[in-house]
Amino acid sequence: MNENIAGVLAKKFIRHPLTLMLSVFILAMGYVSLQSSSREANPQIVVAGGTVLVPYPGVKADEIQNLVIKPLERRLQEIPNVENIYGIAQDNMAIFNIQFYLGTDSSKADFDLYNSVMRNLDALPKGILQPIVKTFSIDSDIAVASVAFYSKNKNMDIVELHRKVIPVQHQINRIKDVALTDFIGERKEQFNVLVDLHKLSAYNLSLAHFIKAVEGVTLRVPDMKGHYDNNKIILFGVKKEIENVKDIENIQIANSVYIRDVAKVEKDIDIQNYKSALIRSKEMGMANEQEQITLTVSKRKGANVVEINNQINDLLETMKPQFEKEGIGYIITRDDGYTANHSVNELVLHIIISVIIIGILLILQLGYKEAFIVTLTVPMIISLTLLSGYALGLSINKISLFALLLSLGILVDAAIIVIENIHRHFHDHDSKDKSVAEIAIAATNEVGNPTNLATVAIMITFLSIFLVGGTIGQYIRPLAIFTPIALFASLLVAYIFTPYFVNKIMTKRD
Repeated sequence: MNENIAGVLAKKFIRHPLTLMLSVFILAMGYVSLQSSSREANPQIVVAGGTVLVPYPGVKADEIQNLVIKPLERRLQEIPNVENIYGIAQDNMAIFNIQFYLGTDSSKADFDLYNSVMRNLDALPKGILQPIVKTFSIDSDIAVASVAFYSKNKNMDIVELHRKVIPVQHQINRIKDVALTDFIGERKEQFNVLVDLHKLSAYNLSLAHFIKAVEGVTLRVPDMKGHYDNNKIILFGVKKEIENVKDIENIQIANSVYIRDVAKVEKDIDIQNYKSALIRSKEMGMANEQEQITLTVSKRKGANVVEINNQINDLLETMKPQFEKEGIGYIITRDDGYTANHSVNELVLHIIISVIIIGILLILQLGYKEAFIVTLTVPMIISLTLLSGYALGLSINKISLFALLLSLGILVDAAIIVIENIHRHFHDHDSKDKSVAEIAIAATNEVGNPTNLATVAIMITFLSIFLVGGTIGQYIRPLAIFTPIALFASLLVAYIFTPYFVNKIMTKRD
């Protein structure tokens, strides 16, 4: 008998004392992988890109187009893997949106973008402020959890509410794998400076002189949005570096020219970035609206969103008595951990139901013992697949589990082919003097090569998904990974464990 890989594996493991232990170990590791793997509702898509902000105070949009947009745009096009560059010229500001090809390594893209901007500063005109490079991260820029806080006490304003929930943000920041936390709807106390451009021009000064004067005192450049109000440009961001309004008004811009001469300074809130948000509830048939502050939380790449959100929920439950005491209520408005866990658990349930249905169909066609043996192979195949995914650092999501669900009918093919051939050999006249083990080895070896070819052909079909580009290609990529792994695992299980269980469970009379 010319032995192939199927026959070799069957012969090696059919009488081995550790084969049963190996099957138990595979099932245990599959369960550990299911519990330990990162869970997500959807597969991660690698998106690289960023925004470059180049402040140029006192310069109109058409001049910025020629002096900043065109020269820097040409230099940015030299960055590898850049797909699109969109330059936007505004008064006092040039904005570049850079988009890399999908699949480009985000870390390398971020470095190349920052390096290109810094290296080409000499191509930009004098008077510009330090460019700001803001790279895009699909993980840290997209929230996986959000909590809306509102006051139950009518005497508590939004500023006080914000001050009281800041400790919650600090506690959440300590949770492992939390990337960023941010508030939406809060009102930050700060000093706002309203600059009168006419007065500034009368002293023959530009906005750049004004900003440098403030920078010298505060050690930072005030944020500038370019919002106009009756020819006044609003600058904000001086914040706590200065004690009171007088300290800002007395900052000297030039000889005998102070901020109080060209601007109005007031202690107020963040008037440019503030966006109010309301919670609506119905009490006694009347719609009740309350201002709220939303705390958003994002995670690091590859982190388990279920674990993060569970810890956030536990923290909020722990702090609930304190919230009640202070008159603060909260509503969890987004919980990707629950969504991911629910989706994964639902698909796992469907996989279990599918295995049961397959077992019933096999009982009708093959018999109880044959059906039992084939059904035993399914959890081992799934366990090997989950273990491989965990070793490769892949997450469990809708698409990866759908790949298992899709291939479930194919996974049992190899085991069915092997056990059908063993059953045929049991009734073969030439096998009457052979033992069950010898029959199982010969029957497995006989169907090994055609089973390998058929399975490899299906694997290649799914591997072709790697050729699909764009966002869709990245989204369905788990199909191209998990399905071939599951099919390969089905061959190993069919050749190793099916003959072993046949030798232990079946007799020639079966």
